[in-house]
Amino acid sequence: MSFLSFLRGHALFLTVVSFLLVAWCVAAAFLGAVWILILFTVLAVLFGAGLYIGLSYYFFQKRMARLKRLQREMEKVYLLGEVLPRPENAVEEVYFSVMKAVSRAAIDRVSGLRRTLDDYLDYVEGWVHEIKTPLTACSLILANGGDVKKLKTELRRADNLAESVLFYARLRTAGTDVRVTKFSVRDAAEEAVKNEMELLLAAGVQVETAGDFTVACDRQAFVFSLKQLLVNCAKYCPGGHVKITAADGKLIVEDDGEGVPPHELPLVFARGFVGSAGRRRGGGTGMGLYLVKKTCEKSGVAVSAASEEGKYTRFTFTFSQGGEKAGQTADAGAPDI
Repeated sequence: MSFLSFLRGHALFLTVVSFLLVAWCVAAAFLGAVWILILFTVLAVLFGAGLYIGLSYYFFQKRMARLKRLQREMEKVYLLGEVLPRPENAVEEVYFSVMKAVSRAAIDRVSGLRRTLDDYLDYVEGWVHEIKTPLTACSLILANGGDVKKLKTELRRADNLAESVLFYARLRTAGTDVRVTKFSVRDAAEEAVKNEMELLLAAGVQVETAGDFTVACDRQAFVFSLKQLLVNCAKYCPGGHVKITAADGKLIVEDDGEGVPPHELPLVFARGFVGSAGRRRGGGTGMGLYLVKKTCEKSGVAVSAASEEGKYTRFTFTFSQGGEKAGQTADAGAPDI
């Protein structure tokens, strides 16, 4: 800041001093004061005002130089509000408070973005580790004659992992549209079963569907959620039975597998959580059910889990829109696979 700009900032002070000085001179002259006394007083006042302005400008320049040095030396400029010198007057106090608030908001924002980035990198790292398994299996199958059934199974696993990372990226994109359409939940369930047929057959899992109604939500996201549950059934319920029931605005997916321990049940939708059953089978990304939960939330569908260890695991989808009966209800005993 130039000296003239600094003086403009002290215009009120200079105006008041000038007014008081002129008033005192007029009063002194009117009262018959000696001119030498008047002159001496004027010079003293001018000297005092000049000294005040000069010293104020000097210390102001020192403070500005310090701030500029801090700004130059700081890699993270948004932290500037945390290292500003304490304010010396009421105006500076206001600016100081504003800067602190802006700085802390920026710190919170940057910290949140850093956590999100770290989470994303952790997931991608786990995903890369996971996808190596089916790709390696495909290489071994091809090297040993190329069993078509086994090859399809491993390719399906790889495709599921690729779809998962795409949906995870979609969740992280705030502007991603939710494509709401009306559809039959039975049709969506059958599509999910058909897509995971290779995995289910390889694991010896039987699936049956019952009931139907029409809902309005993001069909692609809902089918993805069902596929994630079926993948889990193939992994944790080999040789088991899965029943998908649609009734009263709810779709229930229930298996007769080993179930989830009571202390783990509240955590099944947590990001990165791998239960004891998963750890026994070599772990995983712990993202499957997390993606189910988040995808459903984005589509306006509530999902909950219930389980009894050694008996069953049940996932219930509750729809906020739709729930109208759609056509003829399927026989409960008719297996799809």
